[in-house]
Amino acid sequence: MNKIHSCLSKCLTGFFFILLFDILASSTCICEAQDQETEGKPTEVLKYKLAAIASILVASALGVSLPFLVKNISRLQPDGEIFLLVKTFAAGVILATGLIHILPDAFDSLASPCLAQYPWHSFPFTGFVAMMAAIGTLMMESFATGYKKRIELSKAQPWNGDEDEEVIDHGGGAHGGHLHGSSFVLERTDSSELVRQRVVSQLLELGILVHSVIIGISLGASVKTKTVKPLVAALTFHQFFEGMGLGGCISQAKFKQRAAAIMFLFFSITTPTGIAVGIGISNMYNRQSSTALIVQGLLNSASAGILIYMALVDLLANDFMNPKMLSNFRLQLGANFVLVLGAGFMSVLAIWL
Repeated sequence: MNKIHSCLSKCLTGFFFILLFDILASSTCICEAQDQETEGKPTEVLKYKLAAIASILVASALGVSLPFLVKNISRLQPDGEIFLLVKTFAAGVILATGLIHILPDAFDSLASPCLAQYPWHSFPFTGFVAMMAAIGTLMMESFATGYKKRIELSKAQPWNGDEDEEVIDHGGGAHGGHLHGSSFVLERTDSSELVRQRVVSQLLELGILVHSVIIGISLGASVKTKTVKPLVAALTFHQFFEGMGLGGCISQAKFKQRAAAIMFLFFSITTPTGIAVGIGISNMYNRQSSTALIVQGLLNSASAGILIYMALVDLLANDFMNPKMLSNFRLQLGANFVLVLGAGFMSVLAIWL
């Protein structure tokens, strides 16, 4: 099973650098229909960009590590009601990120007049890629969990049963009997659920990182002060609450310290790195170039599909159908309230993002 997690981690790392390379390469093609931005004072714009790097880095690191920092507080244990409500709020944030922030951006990119009529305006690529990303996420989660389950079944423990068994004869009464021979008692462990939680965490981070790189580069490449200023605060809150959702998943997955630290690090530095790259290429980067639009549109579509699936299936459905919540009306009511609150809060941020 370690091979699966190692492979996913390597894919995550490789994909991050491929994503940066593709977006950097996309800056060479320019769409003539682009509306040029009115530049602000370079020093003032740079000041806000550097402030964004610092604030987003701190907010991301704090948000993703918060579930671990409070795990020793009895009322905030992973199986407690407060933690469940916080996780539900974060799931609402992630759901709104996929539906309100990322998916509309993908539609805008792939419907741009800068792209050729065929094939980009002849087929709904945004919805198709999002759908395939969601299906792919389901497949990866299913195969990884199924693989672990089959290993467990193959390691079933033999047990010799010579105890008396009472057999009920439904046709006419009951009689005693003996059951001899070899039987199997399966070890009932939660290892398969743990595998699923780990796959969920890694795929969730993948979906978040894709969007984080793109929005970071877009902010770093912007030359308008009035565009950058509101993004600093909006992205700081965005990364903090998104980090809480991811951190909660990583906490439940019980990764080893090294693996968890790597996931924390990647989440924390991705957006600041994207901003730094955007600053470096701000003189030549054109977000309206056909290559940039295609790369961003397809990646945003895939990211939206992953996050929407994760939020609805792995985070919300898993908790909302939990017997603990179904049997507690007060908890159920609170979970619905914080879900709407989290989704609504992130939706309001779309005014600036």
